[in-house]
Amino acid sequence: MDRHLLPDEIDSLLDGEVGFGTAPLKAHVRQCEACRGELEAARALVRQLEHLPRFAPTPLFEQRVMAQVQIFVPWHVTALDTVKGLLPQSRPGRALAGAGLLSSATAFSILMVWLLARFDTALFAIDLGATRVRGAIFGGLSEILQGALGAGGAQALLSTGPLGMLLALSVLLVMAAVTTGAMRALARAPRDG
Repeated sequence: MDRHLLPDEIDSLLDGEVGFGTAPLKAHVRQCEACRGELEAARALVRQLEHLPRFAPTPLFEQRVMAQVQIFVPWHVTALDTVKGLLPQSRPGRALAGAGLLSSATAFSILMVWLLARFDTALFAIDLGATRVRGAIFGGLSEILQGALGAGGAQALLSTGPLGMLLALSVLLVMAAVTTGAMRALARAPRDG
């Protein structure tokens, strides 16, 4: 052999491998002082490593490491796992849950078909409900404003419409923020004695 041993060849001699390719390596080590020194240095290192104390990780080591590993899970896998977690584990429970879901889906489908068949009635009912909700909100707001500003002030503010009320609300919020800031500044100011 007209060259020195490569690191993987020294490793194979260290491991005590036998076979077709090791005989020329052993012959080279017997003749080459440099490679024999490399092999002995590697053996000394292995002996030192074998005498090092063995460390075992704590029982919670794996959990701490895995808690820091970010694993990408596609949304459909997450959704499927969530659904599987919600389903009962027993066969009768799954059958009961399936029957409940099927009856709910059937009722919802019948309701949608009925609403589509009576679309004008559904629109009327939605509009009526929205009008009542809007009336309740403005009625409650009117009562709050009458309590805070009096009947005349509340009527004047309500007559300005939504834009005027939004402007009044903005002014009220700014005044509350300024008052809060001023009170904090007074509380932090050093007291003269």
